[in-house]
Amino acid sequence: MAKRTWQVKKVKYCMHIGRDIALESKVVYPADHLPDQPPRVLASRCSNAVECNMMFEKPVCSWCGTNPAYEPE
Repeated sequence: MAKRTWQVKKVKYCMHIGRDIALESKVVYPADHLPDQPPRVLASRCSNAVECNMMFEKPVCSWCGTNPAYEPE
């Protein structure tokens, strides 16, 4: 059976909130009987997305799911 898990892709400093955040990806690993398949990324998120979306009145960044035009470095 396939395994789904959230993995931390990168930890970085966010200028919007003034602290470190984790950029995470939801990854699906193939079942044991399909070992040659690469893992697939289903979704991406920021560990502080809920707080950012509640604090700021304008869209913040693509990791929060509100502003696809801004990709933080």
